[in-house]
Amino acid sequence: MAEKKLNRWDLLKMKEARDSVVWVTAYDFITAKLAEKAGIDMILVGDSVGMCIYGYDGTIPVTMDQCIYHTEAVRRGAANTFVIGDMPFGSYQIDVPGAVANAVRFYKEAGVDAVKLEGGKRVADVIRAIADGGMLVMGHLGLTPQSSTALGGFKAQGRTVEAALDVIDDAQVVYEAGAFSILIEGVPPEVTRVIRDKLPIPIYSIGAGIYADGQLMIISDIIGHFEAFTPKFVKRYGDVAGEIKRSVEDYIREVKEKKFPGEEHCYSMIEGELPKLLKALEK
Repeated sequence: MAEKKLNRWDLLKMKEARDSVVWVTAYDFITAKLAEKAGIDMILVGDSVGMCIYGYDGTIPVTMDQCIYHTEAVRRGAANTFVIGDMPFGSYQIDVPGAVANAVRFYKEAGVDAVKLEGGKRVADVIRAIADGGMLVMGHLGLTPQSSTALGGFKAQGRTVEAALDVIDDAQVVYEAGAFSILIEGVPPEVTRVIRDKLPIPIYSIGAGIYADGQLMIISDIIGHFEAFTPKFVKRYGDVAGEIKRSVEDYIREVKEKKFPGEEHCYSMIEGELPKLLKALEK
């Protein structure tokens, strides 16, 4: 269990020491509490909640209210962990004042330590405005799920020289706009390494290789809870879906076979009360 919550300076020191930051997504109180007890460094309440919890096909339908709701629960479960709120599609694209207002909501209503948003040059003004408001902003580059349609689907990015340079240039712009860190998704490790070495802020990876300053994974993927699809960069460390199915199948079987509930699962009447009840029923 984390002894104290990390802050941005701790994260910077970890980058300098080549001490990898380990973080996961979480969307509820219990998962966040267990992750904190396990010793996780950070938790992202990602807009991946749309697929992992609500069953949407992607992240686009997720609302600010949904993100706030789940982030509040995570904060209650992980009071000593650095928590990042993911700004959903539509919460920062319309105008800069609206984006700042939504970032403020995350801080005031959910107690986050930072917010994250996708995009490079096109969101530089938004990042700058939120940072100028005294809030920490994490950038998100490479495979950005909210823009997956424009990117041609959920495909790796930065795989050609031109594409790699675009990601690297975007990282520079996001840093200069005031981001305290950047998450790189779905790009070759070599591109991540260039960005990590080029910029003084922490650079994190989700499917972007070993050279980052830390790794993020979606909790539902690594515990084997989400079965719709498994990205190439995911390693499963458990089979929660299998355990849930096995447990429910055993429960169904025992109820059908009259094996559950057993005597040990039932409450008994206070000694001497049963004869009195039977006598009362005879009247």
